[in-house]
Amino acid sequence: MLSIPAPKAHPCPSAGATPTTENPTTTIVEHFANLKDPRIDRTKRHLLPDILTVTICAIICGADNWADIETFGKCKEQWFKTFLKLPHGIPSHDTFGRVFAALDAATFSVCFTQWINAVSEISHGSLVAIDGKTLRRSFDRGAEQAAIHMVSAWVENNQLVWGQVKTEEKSNEITAIPKLLEMLMLKDCIVTIDAMGCQKKIAEAITRKKADYVLSLKGRRISLRCFRITGGYKPDILSPESSWWLVRLADCERCRF
Repeated sequence: MLSIPAPKAHPCPSAGATPTTENPTTTIVEHFANLKDPRIDRTKRHLLPDILTVTICAIICGADNWADIETFGKCKEQWFKTFLKLPHGIPSHDTFGRVFAALDAATFSVCFTQWINAVSEISHGSLVAIDGKTLRRSFDRGAEQAAIHMVSAWVENNQLVWGQVKTEEKSNEITAIPKLLEMLMLKDCIVTIDAMGCQKKIAEAITRKKADYVLSLKGRRISLRCFRITGGYKPDILSPESSWWLVRLADCERCRF
């Protein structure tokens, strides 16, 4: 199963669009220019931009393995040839798999996030929820590999994952969140984070991005709790009691550190 997020309700990207100041380029070639091709030049039969474009288009259209991507590419080969070079046609599923396995994951993640930011129309006041989740069955006892933990930014309006950062364990979310924030264009957005992200540096990072934030505050954060009470802030939103919620009453309010 591939783990590349797919944007919703956007057409497949073109590799030949001309960038303008009014309409910034959204081509894969532009946004993945810093991604180094790990292959030896004399062994290359397929261009890296072609491989990336076919793969991303296939995933947007529902492909979830390398064989599906090859099948999709061959079905749409004539269309791809209108804007891709494809000197030797569509690569095989083995080629797709080998190339992606050799790519630098960190650089790919940054390039992909920049492209997602470019093709996504993020409107004023969009809600961006940042949270960390452990990927099911990602651990390997035999290889002594711990479960993979990802911190992701989910854009509610667009129904897509805007960016994600891998961490070793849940306790590392505090250091991963600032890295994720730096990858995103958050102007005029509202960022929500659970109590793990209730940190001064994280709040400052969001503010530098010209965004607003809603951070959960636990009762054991005595200094902030006292500041909220003595500062005279009144809750803007009160959530009703809920039998499944560990916290019986949570209040959401504007609070500046």
